[in-house]
Formats: sequence, C-alpha cells, structure tokens
Amino acid sequence: MAMAPSSSLTRVYTSPVAVAVWEWQDGLGIWHPYSATVCNFIEQQFVQQKGQRFGLGSLAHSIPLGQADPSLAPYIIDLPNWTQFRQDTGTMRAVRRHLFAQHSALGRGIVWEWMNDDGSWTAYEASICDYLEQQVARGNQLVDLAPLGYNYVINYATHTQINKTSSFCRSVRRQAGPPYPVTSIIAPPGHMGVACSCHQCLSGGGTGPVSARYRHSMTSLPAYPVPQPPQRTAVFGTHQAFAPYNKPSLSGARSAPRLNTTNPWGGLPASLGNQPLYCSSLSHLGPQHHPPGSSTASGASASFPSGPVSNPGSIPATVPVQMTKPSRVQQALAGGPPKPEPEQVIRNYTEELKTAPDEDCIICMEKLSVASGYSDVTNSKTIGPVAMGRLTKCSHAFHLLCLLAMYCNGNKDGSLQCPSCKTIYGEKTGTQPRGKMEVFSFQVSLPGHEDCGTILIVYNIPHGIQGPEHPNPGKPFTARGFPRQCYLPDNAQGRKVLELLKVAWKRRLIFTVGTSSTTGETDTVVWNEIHHKTEMDRNVTGHGYPDPNYLQNVLAELAAQGVTEDCLELQ
Repeated sequence: MAMAPSSSLTRVYTSPVAVAVWEWQDGLGIWHPYSATVCNFIEQQFVQQKGQRFGLGSLAHSIPLGQADPSLAPYIIDLPNWTQFRQDTGTMRAVRRHLFAQHSALGRGIVWEWMNDDGSWTAYEASICDYLEQQVARGNQLVDLAPLGYNYVINYATHTQINKTSSFCRSVRRQAGPPYPVTSIIAPPGHMGVACSCHQCLSGGGTGPVSARYRHSMTSLPAYPVPQPPQRTAVFGTHQAFAPYNKPSLSGARSAPRLNTTNPWGGLPASLGNQPLYCSSLSHLGPQHHPPGSSTASGASASFPSGPVSNPGSIPATVPVQMTKPSRVQQALAGGPPKPEPEQVIRNYTEELKTAPDEDCIICMEKLSVASGYSDVTNSKTIGPVAMGRLTKCSHAFHLLCLLAMYCNGNKDGSLQCPSCKTIYGEKTGTQPRGKMEVFSFQVSLPGHEDCGTILIVYNIPHGIQGPEHPNPGKPFTARGFPRQCYLPDNAQGRKVLELLKVAWKRRLIFTVGTSSTTGETDTVVWNEIHHKTEMDRNVTGHGYPDPNYLQNVLAELAAQGVTEDCLELQ
C-alpha cells in the first residue's frame, strides 16, 4: 500500500517549463480543476497579463470563462483578487494555479474522478490526481490518502474509494483527455506573487500582506457586535476583540517573550517515520458539540464525499453515556471548568498605585488622575472607578476598571495581556473548537529545504455548536475546508516549530470561530494569527515554499501568543 507522496509533489523544477492547472474552491473547501480546455484559455490570458515577471505586472483584467466554454458564460476570473465571480448571482469562489512536471498525470491529460450519489462524476483535485497516477504506475493496487490528509483508500483493482472509518465505497475512474497547458517558469525565488487576500494573510500572519493587529486585543476573537455606550466608537474587524476607541493600532508586540536560541532537537534523526507522530483530541475541553441533524452513519471529512448522506461534511455524533442526555446546545453552553473571578485576575497581575502618575490610560484615553472612562458601564464590588495599578512585569499603568472591562470582553481564561506592549500574564488560551491534530513525515523535500524531509500536519475540526466563549453561543458553526494540510521542513527548526504548534493547539490558539475574510461567511472556523504553509509547491500566494523567513516569522507569531520554548520545558 502506498503511504507517502512521491518526490514530484515538491514541485521543484529543473526544466524551464511546467504544466499549469487552475482550480476553484467550492463552499466546502474542496478544490476542483477546470477542464484542460478552460485551463489552457486561463493560462494564455494569465501569461499575456503577467508580463515578463511571474505573478507581477499588470493583472488588471478579468478572464471571461464563457469564451472557453459556453456553459461557463456567467463566470469570470478576477486575477487581482484570485477569485471566480459569477455575474448573475454575485457568488465568489477562490481560485489557485498549481504547477506540475510535464510528465505528470495532468500533463498527459489524465484525471481521476469519483462518482456522486446522483451518478455524476467529479474530478479529484489536481495534486490527488497526480499522486494516484504515480502510485498506480508503481504497481500499488491500494493507495492510502492519509499522508495527504484524507481518510480514504483507493483500490485500483476494484476502482473504488473506501472510507476507512465507515467502510463506505464509491466508484472511481481514470479518464484520459487533452493534456493541460504547458507554461514557462520564469518565477523569481521566494514570494513574488500577487498579494493574497485569504484569511491567514488578512488575520495578521507574519509572512503575507497582513493588516495591523489591534493593540487592545486580549485574544483573537472574530468580529461580532460589542455593546458600546454612547459617544464611543466600536471598531469591528476580523480579529479585533476589544476596541473602546477608534485609535491607531500599535504594530507588533514590542515586548514579546524572547526566544531561546538553544536547539534541543539537534540529536533527532532526520526522518521521524511514516506513522502519525502526534494525535491530539481536545477531550479536556468538554463534550463534542455537533449541530442538530448531524449524521451518525459516516466518518467523512469535509474534503471528500463518503457515505450516502446529503451533507459531505457530516460528522458522527458521540454516543451518549447517560440515560437522560441534554441537548447539544445545552452541552455547548455548559462551558468548561469554572473560571477565576475577573477582579481577582486583575489583582493577581497588578500593583495598585496610591498616587496617579501624569499619564493617560491608553484603554479609555482619560487621565489616570480622573475616573475610568468605563466606570459607567463596568460594575465591580471590589474595584473603584478611580483605582489605578501597574502591571507587575512591564510596569504599564492603567485604570484597574479599564483592565477589568478589557478582560471581561475577552476569553476570561485567567490570563491578561498588556494592551500597550502585549506582554502576557498567565497562560493565554483561545476559543478554538474541539478537533484533532495529526502529524506525519515523509522523505520528500520542500523547495528551499532540499537537505531534509517534510513534516505534514493535518488539522481536522468538525461542525459544531458555539460555546459561551464564541460570538453566538448556542448557534451552529461551520468548519469549511477540513482536513487542512500544512507543511514544515523536517529539520531542527521545523521540529521546534512543530512542538510549539502542539502547545498552541492544546491552548486552542490555532483556529477560532468568526467571519471568513475570503468568503464572508459568519460563524465559521477561521485561522487565528499563526501563519501556516498550506502548499508545498511554488510560493506564488505566500502559502508555499520557498520562504526563507517563514520559520522565524512563525516563531515570532507563536511568541506573541505566549508560546515559547519555555513552554516546552514545562511539559
């Protein structure tokens, strides 16, 4: 049985030409390749508009797909935004461009497809087609898609796709048609492509065209209305959890914890094996909450269909262990363990001042010598409106009532983050829904890291019910595009990042529930300010390799969330 991607998945090209495949993403996060004819037309238009530099130049024009296929007349591709736009409905879908070797499956016009419930056929995404073709060419009759993040085995002898959890089978077939277009590779190294507008980049990741992080954010919460008294302007953004005034943001965390440069992984072998190295299910966060009507018949992921269910993203519900089971909404709203009293949290990390310094409180923008600007909306039995204090580590001073208002507007997890310098007090946690993190490694190099193998991280979060820490407690949330695959080089620094990502996962910091920057969908699982590389091949969008600064940038992003090497010493 095939267990790991072949070397061609790295998309490292020695030839000056490659095969270009364009794909669009549906509402479930599944990527679909356009036909060879349509891809050829898109690529011709793209090459004409990009000039002599890959991904740069004038990309001001749209590409009308109806000129290549009359059935696609309503659709145009908006190159500057990398989206497919349907003119009659306004629906927008993400698009992407992948490069493959000339001898790849799609370069020879070979596409693998699976059968829908209605008997129609749908093509696998381009990288899966190429992988399947490679494995079959090697004589593998059973191809396990687990290394690519999918819970399926393809049986070439019976031409079936088998769900490893439910054992449900679908028919698959191999189709030969016109080859996909060959294009010249003239890309400079590194991220030189069009600015990406995906949620990772817009949410404040460190390696793409990002927006500034809001300085008052205690935790990266999604956008939702926060009650504000008159004469205060609420600022709503994708990751603005606390915005008492429309003030300019501070850039970066000026006193983020320093990283230890000692390398405790130096003695580890280059290969970590082909089996899952790490599988974490956040069972300590309370019961799994599924939306009403979830199927119990399928173990499907959100990326491939499986089982005779109407919703491919359905997730099996947990079996009740008590005679009288509360509703899923009641379970979600029950929350986790008791949280500390907010006033006590403020007292734990501050020293009260008896004399007011001649400074402004940057939370309410009032002088520290006068009452807190939040005294009219924040009630406390133990903290008065004129009480002042300094944070014990960084010594920044605030009204204690302002700190209390900021804390109560966040996750209320017992931690506090200075709104001025971002120093974290306590252990910061997030609002990530329950799910699974798995890790694989295989002997394939990433561009820019040819001296080592690759670490594959697979995140999987099912749909569920929002808890009290989420924007709309009791309402369902969606989880599009899962399982999500991310890549790290299997070297010392990549393994260090992996260990810190495990800590961030356990602390619920990788994802959150909010509004998608790419689709505009609300109440959905989105990335949460820790940038991930979701592509192995050329770094056109900023989500692939090579990127010589990525590992250092993600270490800084983890440190800004309070996840440093010191956390590993405590494990």
